[in-house]
Amino acid sequence: MKGENSMGWLLLSCAIVLELSGTVSMKLSESFTRGVPSVLMFLFYGASFTLLNYALGYLGVSTVYAVWSGVGIVLITIAGYFFFGEKLSMSSLLWIGVIIVGVIGLNISNEGH
Repeated sequence: MKGENSMGWLLLSCAIVLELSGTVSMKLSESFTRGVPSVLMFLFYGASFTLLNYALGYLGVSTVYAVWSGVGIVLITIAGYFFFGEKLSMSSLLWIGVIIVGVIGLNISNEGH
């Protein structure tokens, strides 16, 4: 069971990286006016959803989706700040913290079941 759980987390981690890549590609596609980033966006998202689907074979849906979406939100916010010059207000940072605490809390509560 431990090895299966590790495989689920590995698949989920890869799905998150691919989702982040898809979202960055979406931004770089400039509303589908740039071909390569537009195609990459579809490829990254397709691969991300595929791995997300496989991760569901090892982990619960609430954990998988919460971690995938929560970590994805945090990572794309960081990427937006560093790569696209997007601003982060103090309240934005607070709410990102709430997302992180929520994902951690969900995982802790699921470990007891």
